[in-house]
Amino acid sequence: MSGRVLIVDDEEGIRASLKEILEEEDFKSSFASTLKEAEEKLKNENFHVVLLDVWMPDGDGIEFIDRVKSLSPYSAIVTITGHGNVDMAVKAIKKGAYDFIEKPFSVDRILLTIKHAYEDTLRKRKEYAEREKYELIGKSKKILEIKKLIPVIAKTDAPVLILGESGTGKELVARLIHLYSNRKDGPFVDVNCASIPDDLVESELFGYERGAFTGAVSRKIGKFELADKGTLFLDEIGDMSMKAQAKLLRAIETKTFTRLGGTQTVEVDIRLISASNKDLKNTSNFREDLFYRISVVTIELPPLRERGEDILLLAQHFLDKYCTEYKKPRKYLSEEVKEMFLKHSWKGNVRELKNLIERLVILVDDEEIKPEHISTAGRDVATVEHLFEIKNLKEAKKEFEKEYILYHLSKNNYDMKRTAEELGIDLSNLYKKIKGYGIKIKGKD
Repeated sequence: MSGRVLIVDDEEGIRASLKEILEEEDFKSSFASTLKEAEEKLKNENFHVVLLDVWMPDGDGIEFIDRVKSLSPYSAIVTITGHGNVDMAVKAIKKGAYDFIEKPFSVDRILLTIKHAYEDTLRKRKEYAEREKYELIGKSKKILEIKKLIPVIAKTDAPVLILGESGTGKELVARLIHLYSNRKDGPFVDVNCASIPDDLVESELFGYERGAFTGAVSRKIGKFELADKGTLFLDEIGDMSMKAQAKLLRAIETKTFTRLGGTQTVEVDIRLISASNKDLKNTSNFREDLFYRISVVTIELPPLRERGEDILLLAQHFLDKYCTEYKKPRKYLSEEVKEMFLKHSWKGNVRELKNLIERLVILVDDEEIKPEHISTAGRDVATVEHLFEIKNLKEAKKEFEKEYILYHLSKNNYDMKRTAEELGIDLSNLYKKIKGYGIKIKGKD
């Protein structure tokens, strides 16, 4: 064992005894004789298990459970007391304690409880790490709503349909639903329906027996069977042929199917999650009965252009992620690039942003990402996308000129003479335009 245990007890003898017991099992111990001291320890150190005495000189240990969970949500709490009763034990468990032990306790009992609590903590932290890999990043209203909805949906086996443009994160949401569900220890099997030829959909989903067709030299297990006791994710289900849709509907309704070329009925227990970038309800080539069967719960992911407050948050997240992966110093977006990102239409959504940031991290050595670096990365992140929304041509020309000057100022590191030469205007004229457009010069008020 290599776990860390915080012992919160005002009796020195108890603390010493527990320390000796835990050291024999290679647990590292830390102590607190008051709840205040325990709070400071929890703020500054990381513990797998907290042994918490109920009766403390400066407060109620059971009421302190909420504080422990707030400061260290993935620590297992074991309450201990010399004056316990059933009501107290029930209250502690309801508050979130892993177990309740009465003094005097046997060495075997306390050790077994701590070991199990430690293992429970490791499991929870592993689950958290898995979810963190597929974190849905954002603070926009719609994204916050979806974040709250995911754990609620995950508790059921209701079929889920995730709608959204390409690159909005439909698979990520599907994986999060799986990781929050009771099926998290089962397989997550994803199928891109758009990439499977019509004549191969049935064999891909349901498998086939040896000799089912020319080239079928052995049995193949299909995606439905592989997903048994887990989650089956059908991405871009709207691209599935009508013939395949009919077979899929029957398999969903009966939870059974027959492999291609076989006679034996196979039963499966799966959670179905589907996704599409199309409006399936109003699409003529998608079965209405299948639509209602797969969309008991529907999640609509907004495009990135409608998530203004999330764009820069995501950009910095990807910068940090790829700087770590490629072992490069941390990078930041310049104010000019931030403006470019906020005005860009992001037709490829989060996927486009992620791809661009990865290329920037690989190609740019500077700490600050500037407009000229965007061109270096080989991507067109236009600074003037918003001009098409300006109805007055005169105003659009002014806005373009401002953006044009800003771009070249940044490109030349705010060297006025070089920028004026590049723009083909007098230096005095450049200063006049800068003042007229209210452009702030870097390093000057």
